[in-house]
Amino acid sequence: MQYDIAALVRGYAQGYFLMADDHKGLGWYTSRDRTLIPLDERFRYPKSLQRVLNQERFTVSINRDFPAVVAGCANRDTTWISPELQEIYHLLYQNGYAYSFETWQGDQLAGGILGIIIGGAFIGESMFYHIPDGSKVAMVKLVERLRQRQFMLFDAQMMNPHLARFGAYGIQNEEYQVLLEQAVQCGCFLL
Repeated sequence: MQYDIAALVRGYAQGYFLMADDHKGLGWYTSRDRTLIPLDERFRYPKSLQRVLNQERFTVSINRDFPAVVAGCANRDTTWISPELQEIYHLLYQNGYAYSFETWQGDQLAGGILGIIIGGAFIGESMFYHIPDGSKVAMVKLVERLRQRQFMLFDAQMMNPHLARFGAYGIQNEEYQVLLEQAVQCGCFLL
């Protein structure tokens, strides 16, 4: 199937995100409330995770195995990442918009975060782990990287208890749209 890259990027840049429904049909969605991961001092994580970070059990990479991260994110009993959406992620990756931020333990993929980057906005699509703490370490290291590269926005889309432990917070869509419009105008690069 042919996809219009510019239209896909435009959809994300306007605050929409793609999801498959129960029948595997793909559609654009938005929300009245958005969840952001703070890129300032509000970002936090459990003290037990600091011990893991200090032990340096994991190494970090970007796009070392993008297909495996997409597969890991989609490998759930209930998922919005249909085969068609996986194909779109791969296409966005090939065109420099989709990224995988990964943790490794030796040669084994420990966990990862899948996201779309437009300007200074990192739009987190999903995360997973194969080894405990793999995705948590990825989150901490990704926030560090986004700060270093002066990103303005880390959109996590929807709140859950896991994200709340990192200081994630909700904002209304109107405020989100203002931040997103500013962020997509920035020239930030993850690599």
